[in-house]
Amino acid sequence: MRARYPDAEGYVERDGVRVFYEVFGAGERTILLLPTWSLVHSRIWKAQVPYLARHFRVVTFDGRGNGRSDRPTEPEAYTADEFAADALAVMAATGTERAVLVGFSRGARWTLLLAAEHPERVAGAVFIGPALPMPGIKPPREWYPFDDVLETDAGWAKFNRHYWLKDYPGFVEFFADQMTTEPHSTKQWEDIVGWGLETTPETLIATQTAPDWITHKTIGDLIARVRCPVLVIHGDGDAVISHAVGAALAERAGGTLATLDGGGHAPLVRDPVTVNLLLRDFVDHALPDTRPRQVVWTRGRNRRKRALYISSPIGLGHAQRDIAIADELRRLHPDLEIDWLAQDPVTRVLAARGERIHPASAQLASESAHIECESAEHDLRVFQALRTMDEILAANFMLFHDIVSETPYDLWIGDEAWEVDHFLHENPELKRAAYVWITDFVGYLPMPENGTREAFITGDYNAEMIEHIERFPRLRDRAIFVGNPDDIVPDTFGADLPEIRSWTEAHYAFSGYVTGFDPSHFADHEALRAELGYHPDERVCIVTVGGSGVGGHLLRRVMAAFPEAKRRVPGLRMVVVAGPRIDLASLPAPRDGLEVRAYVHQLYRHLAACDLAVVQGGLSTTMELTANQRPFLYFPLRHHFEQTFHVRHRLERYGAGRRMDYETATPEVIAAAIAEEIGRPAAYRPVERDGAARAAAQIAELI
Repeated sequence: MRARYPDAEGYVERDGVRVFYEVFGAGERTILLLPTWSLVHSRIWKAQVPYLARHFRVVTFDGRGNGRSDRPTEPEAYTADEFAADALAVMAATGTERAVLVGFSRGARWTLLLAAEHPERVAGAVFIGPALPMPGIKPPREWYPFDDVLETDAGWAKFNRHYWLKDYPGFVEFFADQMTTEPHSTKQWEDIVGWGLETTPETLIATQTAPDWITHKTIGDLIARVRCPVLVIHGDGDAVISHAVGAALAERAGGTLATLDGGGHAPLVRDPVTVNLLLRDFVDHALPDTRPRQVVWTRGRNRRKRALYISSPIGLGHAQRDIAIADELRRLHPDLEIDWLAQDPVTRVLAARGERIHPASAQLASESAHIECESAEHDLRVFQALRTMDEILAANFMLFHDIVSETPYDLWIGDEAWEVDHFLHENPELKRAAYVWITDFVGYLPMPENGTREAFITGDYNAEMIEHIERFPRLRDRAIFVGNPDDIVPDTFGADLPEIRSWTEAHYAFSGYVTGFDPSHFADHEALRAELGYHPDERVCIVTVGGSGVGGHLLRRVMAAFPEAKRRVPGLRMVVVAGPRIDLASLPAPRDGLEVRAYVHQLYRHLAACDLAVVQGGLSTTMELTANQRPFLYFPLRHHFEQTFHVRHRLERYGAGRRMDYETATPEVIAAAIAEEIGRPAAYRPVERDGAARAAAQIAELI
């Protein structure tokens, strides 16, 4: 799933070659993100488009040779003049008279050509890792003849026609290595490899053998003809194009050089926040906003204390506990104002409580929808889903950054706000308030069936997190684990990495579990049942799968078990709660004793009143049932490392619930389990009732 989809798209055709373009956003100020080498297509700008499109109009197009554009076979189709002409055609098709151009790597050639030969169309030019033939500068790598048959294929000898035809995937993987030399770049590497495999070695050979008149002898004249503002962004660790090229270009063009310390060849994918902010500042300079601006300044002593609370949308349990913590914070600081940055379905809970939701929340890219797109039948490779959510997380962090740049907050609270925590550690200079991180699990764990590759990648992600904390130990002013030390899995972060529990104890405070309610309020079980409309002679079974749309298959299977369960359990009443994101029409029709409801506010009260619950393996719902001493069946999602390891470990510690295997749980098996467990007295380990107050007390010290 993409973080932002285009507002318009189409094709332009020149000399029989069709080129695909997309337009995002609106307004008079346009930024044209040009294609680079045909090894990749315009999705390489995925971390820039959502942010820039909130401030400018953004146009991208797939360079000929990849993406949804055509792949001509003759080398003459891939000259710099052809790419520049494509750009002009796209500008004409999209009604773009003038724009800031951004070129990456080989795209610097078309950027330079357009700026020199069409100055009236170019308001500014940005060059990222420019692949330009600057005289007197040697490449930072070995150089081999492209057309010769070589005696070796080691290293840069892979940049060779014959090797490409022999082992094109091997070349793409090698070149991705050279583009992403920064540590912990596995996802960026995978993206580049995936995009590279969307074209062919024959196409890439055509691009490499295209006639090229831009040489070290002619480039000086082109640069001298550039009159617009120029920005060069270049990593000094670039293994493909020497940083000296970018420095020389900036000097000769009279532009600005932004050097990324330790940066590789593709900072737009590896350091998107830095690149995004540089691009926005440059466009504001090259194409100033003529609209009147209003600035309101509030004297510090007249301003109330303000907090921005970022609540994860992956499951409704975060909302319940976050509201409880917020209530306790307001008891300690009655004058504290809390704004919520959240998205559906969390916003439904917040709205029902009358909480103040920041209006920018509507601009967040949907994380829940992405998780649903990544799921299959009761199957969610959640670690991989988090990785493929990278552009959504980048987009949402940039929105967060805009909010806190425009509005002064004294405190940021992030409950599993992965984007905030990751990009703040990548860009610690952006911190401008006290920051609290809250989570109920620590450590990505590989699923054994996914092999050594996943074990390596989860370890790499854990290692990056550990390095972040060790490098910037004071960036998190508080790190709170929602639980107790014994709730932490007895595993390590990976090969040669620390034990998870000992590391967490050294870096986190513990609040105990936060349910968001006091189970003693439900001590009068019969009164609660009567209030909720459940009769004394009914055996109530609540079936729920949380706030996402992942659980539809489980709901349907449990509903299929109802006839047999009702035969076994006289007076059975099954209440199926679809949640806010599952279409009721996708579920079987209700029948006598079986009802289906959509979103149910304060569902935890119904769970406290039931005789049995059937749920997924999520922590929030299972711990609510544990706190209320209710029997339940739980079905962990396949390939969901958190439910498989972290949640299971915690529930086993509490002696709570009966774990079920979706693979083997036929409707008949489920019906038998319902009959065996319904109404069974529970004797779970007690769940503390003061978790929210303890968490709030730890946070309140920062206000």
